Amino acid sequence: MPQQTASPKLPQHPRVGLFVTCLVDLMRPSVGFAAAKLLQDAGCHVEVPAQTCCGQPAFNSGDRATAADLARAMIRAFSHLDYVVAPSGSCAGMVRRHYPELFADDPDLRGKANAFAEKTWELTSFLVDVMGVSDVNARFEGVATYHDSCAGLREMGVQAQPRKLLGSVRGLKLVEMEGSDICCGFGGTFAVKYGEISNAIVAEKAARITESGAPMVLAGDLGCLMNMAGKLSRQNSATAVRHVAEVLAGMDELPPIAAPAASSAAGKGGA
Repeated sequence: MPQQTASPKLPQHPRVGLFVTCLVDLMRPSVGFAAAKLLQDAGCHVEVPAQTCCGQPAFNSGDRATAADLARAMIRAFSHLDYVVAPSGSCAGMVRRHYPELFADDPDLRGKANAFAEKTWELTSFLVDVMGVSDVNARFEGVATYHDSCAGLREMGVQAQPRKLLGSVRGLKLVEMEGSDICCGFGGTFAVKYGEISNAIVAEKAARITESGAPMVLAGDLGCLMNMAGKLSRQNSATAVRHVAEVLAGMDELPPIAAPAASSAAGKGGA
């Protein structure tokens, strides 16, 4: 599993650029605000530069030219910052693993792309592995299970970090589901191209979530969360679906993903 190494010269208050991501910006802005709070509480100076897509949909669809254009814009926007942090293992993985690949043959951008990739982190990994956070000083009364997103786990080595932080949340009991590291079926454009296969995969994931007995499922990638929430809601499941950052930041006032406004308290309670 790939691992990142934190810089040995960590500034006292590092300048962190929050890469909000397209899905968070358009579908669940509360995740961005929760990420900013967590970073500020950890002692970071947080900036949110003007930004667009990281280029992952284009890259995964084979449109390298568009992906490279979007990557150049990202590198320019965040170049002055010490770190780039995203509440998404998928988007962070695109930058970390594939920006160097995009510009491997470009002598003008190869070095910049490599440096940019090195300073890009997924949110919970950055908090634990770089900032040394072990307690987020939050409370959430309830029981939850956790889904490991494919990109976060396999491209960014994110697995223990969210669980460590969740372990510090007062009142929260975390139970493991069977196959927590198995794909939910989203896969970005995969869910569009192969809808029937995607639906079969997410049906299996929904079954594992239900079997865990937890009234709430957490994850670190909004694409996975929306896919699981959509399936669970179509099954009329009462399972609440939330981004891990919302619980860690104590910002759980909004209804769970895909839940009606009256379900704002869903996911709390239970044993």
